[in-house]
Amino acid sequence: MRKQKKHKRINRNMSKGGKDGNIQRGEPPNFPGQHLLHNKGIIKGIVKQASIQREETVIDFGAGKGVMTEAIAQKSNQVLAVEKDVNFLTVLERKFADNHCVKVIDQDILRFALPKKAFVVVSNIPYAITTPIMKTLLGNPYNHLSRALIVMEKGAAKRFTSQRIKDDYVLQWRMYFDIRIARYISKTNFAPPPKVDSALVIITRKKQPCIACQHANAFRKVVKPLLKKPDMPIGIALAQLFTHKQLKIVRKKLGVDNQFPIGYLSERQWGMIFETIVHHVPRYIKNNSRR
Repeated sequence: MRKQKKHKRINRNMSKGGKDGNIQRGEPPNFPGQHLLHNKGIIKGIVKQASIQREETVIDFGAGKGVMTEAIAQKSNQVLAVEKDVNFLTVLERKFADNHCVKVIDQDILRFALPKKAFVVVSNIPYAITTPIMKTLLGNPYNHLSRALIVMEKGAAKRFTSQRIKDDYVLQWRMYFDIRIARYISKTNFAPPPKVDSALVIITRKKQPCIACQHANAFRKVVKPLLKKPDMPIGIALAQLFTHKQLKIVRKKLGVDNQFPIGYLSERQWGMIFETIVHHVPRYIKNNSRR
């Protein structure tokens, strides 16, 4: 009889969360907001939509019992299943003991070091840390994320993709990544079922970013005070940046009037505004870069 090869767990976090039991009933460990997607048809559809290539590195954050991981491993030779709960880790190690495509990584999602080469994320993430995970993935335009398909709470998905932008960090993400809702997923497809429905969000890196990566931090600092009142007319909001003559030129480029709400500008329009600041008010960029 062939001796079974023990699966190697990569332990990058010595502190483990979670309590014993409840795994078999599909209940989450001691991790708020963790709802496991169990509909294999939906999972198969998500992985198919990801168009994963065999050589691509794919990350499954909060792998749970590995249902999504298993589907991904049928497409990729390099799957990283990131999980911190000791009970789920045991399940993952047993399930992928003989699967050399999967590496089970014992670590808090928010402490995970992203790969230094191109990678893809396909994951059903914990609701409670949705925004921190998104900030980790999208906050640094220099990282190597090529695309992501993430199942998250519906409300968060709508906020990240809304035409009306009120969060400076969301606008920064969208200067480098296209973010859209592909579909909604009923709460009945999760165990335990959450109080609200979920959404599949697809993130793809823009072929041409709206601003240079080197300006990411300065850009966010420039727009943060402007978005505190997203319904403010641009004629008032931008008056603090430009002279009357400059503002007239900016409005013409944007194709809007003075009453257009600042929070409804598109990423491309924000790119035009920032380019104008770089060329005509460079001291403003320098001041924000030093903060």
